[in-house]
Amino acid sequence: MIQMLNRVSRFFNPLQSTTGAGQADIPQAFMHPGYSENMHAASGQKSPVSSREQSLTSSSQKTRVTSSEQSPDSSGGKSADPSAGKKSRMETRDLTVTYGTTIGVKEVSIPIYDKEVLALIGPSGCGKTTYLRALNRMHDLTRIAKVTGQVLLDGKDIYHKDVNPVNIRRRIGMVFQKPTPFPTMSIYDNVIAGLKLVGIRKKSLLDEVCERALTQAALFDEVKDRLKQPGSELSGGQQQRLSIARALAVDPEVLLMDEPTSSLDPQSTNRIEELIHTLKDHVTIVIVTHNMQQAARISDRTAFFYVGNLIEVGATNDLFTKPKQNQTEAYISGRFG
Repeated sequence: MIQMLNRVSRFFNPLQSTTGAGQADIPQAFMHPGYSENMHAASGQKSPVSSREQSLTSSSQKTRVTSSEQSPDSSGGKSADPSAGKKSRMETRDLTVTYGTTIGVKEVSIPIYDKEVLALIGPSGCGKTTYLRALNRMHDLTRIAKVTGQVLLDGKDIYHKDVNPVNIRRRIGMVFQKPTPFPTMSIYDNVIAGLKLVGIRKKSLLDEVCERALTQAALFDEVKDRLKQPGSELSGGQQQRLSIARALAVDPEVLLMDEPTSSLDPQSTNRIEELIHTLKDHVTIVIVTHNMQQAARISDRTAFFYVGNLIEVGATNDLFTKPKQNQTEAYISGRFG
């Protein structure tokens, strides 16, 4: 069974690292505006940085990471903790990711609780996607990337030498910035292709998995009468939900989302946000977003990153209304970013 699941996981992570040096080592599908700063540094070039950002960067090196969850409110009591009573599903401890001599994220420690939505915010190049990809060992696909520290899933380090990274990627699914349906496959085949790849042919089981995953992705009612049509004929928002359904088909425990609505219209964005609210009853979600309003709408907790450092993490309402760090307040008020 493990062997079958491993083959499923390989199917859902089809991207491969290129063989060149430097920037070519990072697959184009993973390229993100935030990587431009890292790649400039790796090549010896400097990215333009404003004097305000230089000042904030200098300050961030001296800042101790704070948690809004632990801070007293203005009435002298403690702020509401959305993680109260929840167990930790994942946790990073002193997680550092480097690309050659360039630091992507540095010594980041965050608990990620069961069935919560954790939003990662910050300007481009601050380490959000770098951190996200470390959570299911996607950096293994990049030769120049090095990961140190720990990433715990149910208390076990996913980077331990005895852990199969392919199996980890089944338990921790990934949804990318742009919709990724397989263009030559039908809607139905897009969802269950991984199961067919490992030799599962029982139609009743495939039908059940397809309907379950599409229902979880809030797409089944829209496509139930045209499952044999190509997935590429769906709208952009529907294609993204199809990609989510494909990730859900293998029943992950954690779902990582890298700006899943950045290329969608407002109506499709709203559908994805509604879907996230529903999915968190079943899975833990970690989402990268540049849209602070979106983070405020959908997340239970928010983590603010700046130039590779975790500046502050806490209950979303607290972080946006009474941040503890100057960098956080400056970013959410629009003074930089």
